[in-house]
Amino acid sequence: MRLREATGDDLELLHDMLLEAFNWDGTTRFTRSEVIGDPHTARYLGGWRRPGDFGLVAVDGGTPLGAIWARALPAAAPGYGYVADDVPEIGMAVVRAHHGRGVGSALLAGCLEQARALGWRAVSLSVEDGNAAARALYLRHGFTVVGRNGGSDTMLRDL
Repeated sequence: MRLREATGDDLELLHDMLLEAFNWDGTTRFTRSEVIGDPHTARYLGGWRRPGDFGLVAVDGGTPLGAIWARALPAAAPGYGYVADDVPEIGMAVVRAHHGRGVGSALLAGCLEQARALGWRAVSLSVEDGNAAARALYLRHGFTVVGRNGGSDTMLRDL
């Protein structure tokens, strides 16, 4: 497995990964068209790759295993894990067949390195209640709970 920078050509893959993140428990709670068409979720990837956007794709050969991406969103149009205008929110997912193989940990560590190199002070994310595997991953990588949004915790990682 290797990590490569996410580019504008990865938009379709990132939409697939966003759908995977929203359907993290294996049930189809959202369809791809619902995720892409919803104005709130479109904030995460609409116009990808804008200045300031960054992310990584994990690949094995040419096969994508997962992806992570980040974008700073303004208070006027926040995401689910909004903390501040100068704190990008992370979205990430791993292809289900590759769960538990270290892909998510590698993506998250790489993204934290990217954010630090780009001069961000912190990154945030949202994790739904019940998503114990993701929550454990974020805690292992130094995230702390800083807020609550519906049935999800907002987590922050200072850099």
